[in-house]
Amino acid sequence: MKENESPSLATLTKANLVLGKLLTQAENQDKDENQLKEELDGIIDKIKKAQVGAADKTLEEVCGDMSDIPKIPLRTKKILKGHLSKVTAVHYCGDNRHLVSGSLDGKLIIWDTWSGNKVRIIPLQSSWVMTASYSPSGNFVACGGMDNMCTVYDVNTRDSTGIAKIRREMMGFEGFLSCCRFLDDNKLITGSADMKIMLWDLETGVKDAEYNGHAGDVISMSLHPDKTSFVTGSVDRSIKLWDIRDGECKQTFWGHESDVNSVCFHSSGYYFGTGSDDKTSRLFDIRADQQIGLYQTPSNKSGFTSCGLSTSGRVIMCGSDDSAVHTWDTLKAKHNGTCFWIFFPV
Repeated sequence: MKENESPSLATLTKANLVLGKLLTQAENQDKDENQLKEELDGIIDKIKKAQVGAADKTLEEVCGDMSDIPKIPLRTKKILKGHLSKVTAVHYCGDNRHLVSGSLDGKLIIWDTWSGNKVRIIPLQSSWVMTASYSPSGNFVACGGMDNMCTVYDVNTRDSTGIAKIRREMMGFEGFLSCCRFLDDNKLITGSADMKIMLWDLETGVKDAEYNGHAGDVISMSLHPDKTSFVTGSVDRSIKLWDIRDGECKQTFWGHESDVNSVCFHSSGYYFGTGSDDKTSRLFDIRADQQIGLYQTPSNKSGFTSCGLSTSGRVIMCGSDDSAVHTWDTLKAKHNGTCFWIFFPV
């Protein structure tokens, strides 16, 4: 058709037919997606009912005659000053003394938490860091974020500029890197917004395995104490238990009604805690294959961004959107205390 020439009636008719088919396909696709979502929600509801039927008693009922634990006095033990912007990730080394922190100021800082001193400052290529990990040996740290890349630094080796030397850069992510954890100095597991979980060989920089199963962004990860398995939390509201050795999902845990922002294994490896945007923290038992504890704040107004379990397992702690750390007695599901943080401008 020549420039400025009006399309013929036949051309318009064909175009309308094509457009109609495309619209019909889009509508059918939406219907299919809605139908699949309804089926999935129905299956999840059946699983929850079956779990409730299999549970003869609740944790609170079993532990109802136990004495309450004393109120936990949460106090600031050490303030680590150095970052100039929001701290987005913190992870301890295997010695429980040193930790690495990542911040939107574009730096990783390695700290000696006993003295409060900085051990090493590592400038990053991208300031949009969302996760950081310290290897158990203390030889390496890893980080990543909105750059869709995972970078591993050798803490003990410096390049010509005096900065910690980059050991490996893993690329190929189709979404931001949300979590990563070292198995050892040569193995690293990553989770990202492309719904994929990958196991990397750091010697070669090659992907050893890929774990698929989540239907939304993978947000959080926690390794089993024996490092043969791990759990992941996702935007799809589920938590999955994976076997590192065969790459299979062994269990899926439902209960949360929104993003699962944090997961944390207990040192026994039998159960783990979670924190979610649905304003609840929960306790899941692998042996029972279901949720055994539900924890909410008295106000029930803020979601949780992080969680951790005490060594005994009697206390669960969660960082909240209300700038507080909340604690509960895990056995009696009682809110035990709150620590509020006061922020000062930099």
